[in-house]
Amino acid sequence: MEEGRFEDAEARARALVAARRSRNGRDRRPATVWYATYVATLAARIHGRQEASLLAELDALIAEAERTYGVHHNLLLPARLARAWALIDVERAADAETEAQNVLRSLARRANRAEEDQLELSALLCFGDALCAQGRYEESETIARAHLPRAFDAWARSLRILLIRSLSGQERHEEALTESLQALPKAPAHGVGHLELYKAAALHALGRNGEAQAEANRALAACERYLHPTHLRIAAIRALLSRIPPP
Repeated sequence: MEEGRFEDAEARARALVAARRSRNGRDRRPATVWYATYVATLAARIHGRQEASLLAELDALIAEAERTYGVHHNLLLPARLARAWALIDVERAADAETEAQNVLRSLARRANRAEEDQLELSALLCFGDALCAQGRYEESETIARAHLPRAFDAWARSLRILLIRSLSGQERHEEALTESLQALPKAPAHGVGHLELYKAAALHALGRNGEAQAEANRALAACERYLHPTHLRIAAIRALLSRIPPP
């Protein structure tokens, strides 16, 4: 999935699920089937397919993990976090906030917290995104600023974007634009166009429409290369472009 081949990743995972099924419908290797189904669902969501069935599939996976492998199953928290992201996708931001907070509380109780650093940062990002979706930009700014110093690689990029979005949400567009000009790690395939979207939004708010349009078009081109046409980021970029007056 790192190369952006989300459809291939999903197809291979679902093929593995089918191959592991026995003739009478029972799983020969339940853990393998569970993981492959999880990967398939994750690939579909990251690709941006807007399907209600993905949330239902995550709910079923979480229930199965709790029932079959116990609450300490090592993929249960990542699955719950994936569910939180999916809740944001379907505009259930308050539920996503609750789920992300629950994941963070579970991580806080673990003995080897250093080993869960990436998962914690991902949960914090999800928490911040859920707050933004509810218009609580000051709170999301606090999260971004508090954790940027320890973030690295893609996490540093994502937290910076959360900060930019939070500042724009408070109409602090000059600050948002300044943050968008900071040097950042290269975007992973699933993150293309994200920074450019919020940079374009800040430029538009400042009346710099020509630059905003160019930035938004760059974001759209990058997204269309890797992401599904129904991805919410593509919809957001198109909506922004529709608001920018022609030169």
